[in-house]
Amino acid sequence: MLSILRQLMSDNRGATAVEYTLIASLIAVAAIASMRTVGDKISNVLGNVSNTMS
Repeated sequence: MLSILRQLMSDNRGATAVEYTLIASLIAVAAIASMRTVGDKISNVLGNVSNTMS
């Protein structure tokens, strides 16, 4: 029983998976935020072009 507990304590595969998931989540949040900002700026530019052409 003690050897199984030691083996589980030394296993780092689960921790690595959690770390990769956190990194991927942070990248996704940053990408969504930047796309939203870029989308707002493009919308403003296209609105200005539309107003100028009218």
